[in-house]
Amino acid sequence: MKNEDMYELLLRMKDGDQQAFHTVYEATYQDVYRTLSFLVDHQQDREDVMNEIYMQMWTSLANYDTNRPFNFWLHGLVIRQVQRFRVKSWRRFRIFERICTFSREESYLDQDTALMDETNQELSQSIRKLTDKQRAVIIFRFYHDYTLEEIATLLEIPLGTVKSRYHAGLEALRKFVGNLPPERMERLNDIGTQNP
Repeated sequence: MKNEDMYELLLRMKDGDQQAFHTVYEATYQDVYRTLSFLVDHQQDREDVMNEIYMQMWTSLANYDTNRPFNFWLHGLVIRQVQRFRVKSWRRFRIFERICTFSREESYLDQDTALMDETNQELSQSIRKLTDKQRAVIIFRFYHDYTLEEIATLLEIPLGTVKSRYHAGLEALRKFVGNLPPERMERLNDIGTQNP
């Protein structure tokens, strides 16, 4: 969708136009879900975070700086909602841990991953093994093609920290996947484009 069209929709949304909101949602939800699929492990949790993102988008639209790209602002909402989700999850985990022994099943394969070829599945699983901080930098760099400077702004952290997480994430991916050639890293954008 062109920036001019998106800007027009956002103006209509500010006036309370729900149809404009639905149009923006339809234009952006696949990209948001794809990003969440790497930042949040379980599908039900992703759906909860998706709802929070779009509720936040609706309620904080007045704060959107029209001089910045909309997708950049939206990805900022994604990061903040994922961080809030992790804080809430940690609190719930601690409470549950006090009540009984907590056992967690890790499922890295979901319906989306099953549609990928074997190499992309291996790479996708390897990305999920990164720390949350490394994973966020890798996803925004290779899936959304943000520069390291833009990622620093988006995550509200120093550029040096982004560079450190980026290089550590790449090194970890090479170890997980085994001598990952540079051209495979450049093709990360292809992962998961079949379905959100």
